[in-house]
Amino acid sequence: MTREAWGFHHRFEPGEGRVLVLLHGTGADENDLVPLARSLEHGAAILSPRGKSLDEGSPRWFRRFGEGRFDLEDLAEKSRELAEFLQTALSELAPGLPTTALGYSNGANMAAALMLAGLWKPDAAVLLRPMIPFEPESLPDLAGTRILIAAGKHDLICRPSAAMRLEDALRDAGADVDILWSEAGHGLTREDILAVAEFLGEA
Repeated sequence: MTREAWGFHHRFEPGEGRVLVLLHGTGADENDLVPLARSLEHGAAILSPRGKSLDEGSPRWFRRFGEGRFDLEDLAEKSRELAEFLQTALSELAPGLPTTALGYSNGANMAAALMLAGLWKPDAAVLLRPMIPFEPESLPDLAGTRILIAAGKHDLICRPSAAMRLEDALRDAGADVDILWSEAGHGLTREDILAVAEFLGEA
């Protein structure tokens, strides 16, 4: 079911065990990652909001000045808005269920921003082709959160060096971080999907 509520267009599907919070990449919407999520974990609940920023008419989570150059003021504002939505929506729609973030590209960056800003602490997170969204002045307590980063060695959008800086920041915040390096660019591979499935099976 897709609807506008609590400030965001979003799709919610009830389920059991955990709720997968899906954060799409640039140009996609709340429906984009649902088939992937269902292939990975059929019975989980799904909460999938749509980013409210626009990039040449395409939804994304926050503004940018160019590839890899983010509007940090807008990122901070949009992060607070999304954190408020998640707090309300999760308490209303999936109370008591553990949460796992699943984000791709711009959505993975937003998930990382929420965690590094101390605005959201999911039980686990899968960050597909992410980069560090900002350099935190201080680190939150992410102890107990398991995180998988799936990075491409030849990614020209989310470059390996930016993924490594994100890995370091999340580890320094206390998270349990695994990183998978694929012989790939920005697109996902079968190796990535298998690694995510294994991670979710253990998380």
